[in-house]
Amino acid sequence: MYVDNKSTISLAMNPVAHERSKHIETRFHFICEKVSKKQLDLKYCNTEMQLADILTKGLKVKRFIVLRDKL
Repeated sequence: MYVDNKSTISLAMNPVAHERSKHIETRFHFICEKVSKKQLDLKYCNTEMQLADILTKGLKVKRFIVLRDKL
């Protein structure tokens, strides 16, 4: 899974951080479980390369066109 947030990757891979993450949603804990069982690998993806932004964010026309062409 490609993620554009290094803190998220660190939190998912570091079980010690669990005490500070009790407020995080259930889906995050599901992902942490899959990472710990080595069923899921998280990799950093620069925000500029994150294609999901076209579906989740309001974008300027130029950025929209770049992402649309990559799809």
